[in-house]
Amino acid sequence: MHELSIATAIVEQAEEIARADGSDRVSSVTVRVGELAGVVPDALHFAFEVARDGTALAVARLVVEPVTAHAWCGGCAEEFAVGMPPFFWCPRCDRPSQDLRSGRELEITGVEA
Repeated sequence: MHELSIATAIVEQAEEIARADGSDRVSSVTVRVGELAGVVPDALHFAFEVARDGTALAVARLVVEPVTAHAWCGGCAEEFAVGMPPFFWCPRCDRPSQDLRSGRELEITGVEA
């Protein structure tokens, strides 16, 4: 379960951010998780509860903001959702796309003390 290593990294980075801001406690961490990032949100929530134990995030909540995967079609200048499992064919002009615009995100976007 690689979500545990991801959750551990989130906890460590959030602790660093909190310390840099002069805080010794974190109440919540917000992360953006792309549809194609290979992360299962429920597993990440569970792993976060394990990883936060005994840290400055001991009572923090994890807020996961899902990011839909979108690709760009150069043929018709249209952005479209690729879905899950991903399908990289433009629904408008029926051409393949190699330009993924979103969906691989895995980033901390907020840490609240």
